[in-house]
Amino acid sequence: MKPIKVLVVDDSAVVRQVMTSVLSADAGIEVIGAVADPVFAIQRMRHAWPDVITLDIEMPRMDGLTFLRKIMAERPTPVVICSTLTAKGATATLQALALGAVGIVNKPTAGVRTFLEDSSADLVEQVKAAARVRMAALRAQSGASASVESPGPPGVSPRGADAPELAKPASEQTVPFVPAKETCRRIVAVGTSTGGTQALETILRALPVASPGLLIVQHMPEHVTKAFAQRLDSICKIEVREAVHNDAVLPGQALIAPGGRHMALKLCGSQYHVAVSDGPLINRHKPSVDVLFRSVARWAGADALGIILTGMGDDGAAGLHAMLEAGAQTVGQDEASCVVYGMPREAWNRGAVQKQLSLGAMAAEITRFR
Repeated sequence: MKPIKVLVVDDSAVVRQVMTSVLSADAGIEVIGAVADPVFAIQRMRHAWPDVITLDIEMPRMDGLTFLRKIMAERPTPVVICSTLTAKGATATLQALALGAVGIVNKPTAGVRTFLEDSSADLVEQVKAAARVRMAALRAQSGASASVESPGPPGVSPRGADAPELAKPASEQTVPFVPAKETCRRIVAVGTSTGGTQALETILRALPVASPGLLIVQHMPEHVTKAFAQRLDSICKIEVREAVHNDAVLPGQALIAPGGRHMALKLCGSQYHVAVSDGPLINRHKPSVDVLFRSVARWAGADALGIILTGMGDDGAAGLHAMLEAGAQTVGQDEASCVVYGMPREAWNRGAVQKQLSLGAMAAEITRFR
């Protein structure tokens, strides 16, 4: 196979040097250029178009988001964001994902060279995953999400007639939308990676308030998951937020595993809660889908529905098989609607998936499960 042609766009000479060295060391990757900003990138791309672009966000002359919009409008190309994931950086990174970026590489504020060298395997994996992305499917999902009816004027919750209330900042959301005394009998566990941000938005926006409790693992770095959950909460009827250790699992609520932490289900008396903890990488990820799925198999058994969505790799396949053996229902996203048909394919090949559904059919499947 031909090597993946990569263009590195970053205003840091150190980052350009290290990323070029790390990526070029893999026989399956060819770095065709490393430039300081999007203006130089545009000039280089007139002569040789890359298969994948690694892109900083804050750069002189033209910022990364402006460049990303231009690329996606003119010639959609897989882009991996290389960003400093502070709270501010996380918001910009989330905007990049909404615009069509397919991956994220954390760039710390200090010790960049050492970090990138230590994270070389992740960087190479991100680029290879990006090269396999079906941009047509990604654009279709982004377009579908954008076409969903607006949740209403700014400051008003999309929960609408079901329970109208003013949207509050995350710091003030101390009372869950569904009363805490209402226990959750059924659990829906969802795992996803590349392409998952758009897929989750498509699914969660279509769910009614009367939905079972959802636990979600999206492969995503620290800080970004919180911003992602807050954005979804602002446009969904159900409550969506980043999970906190010992959170109760409630109907009408989705808990997203925080980046850099594993999330597992546990049973306290008659009430399901989540355990959020540190630990080693599982299947090269933290949070890991397998950690969630195995815990759901143990504690929820036949009262659970497991869903594995778009993503590269095999995280979640073994855990979904454990759920199936425990009596749970299991579903995998079909190839036609996947941005990357990797994780669902592996789960299907292992016999862990009872049926495959399109992304558009997932919300109805979840609603029926309640």
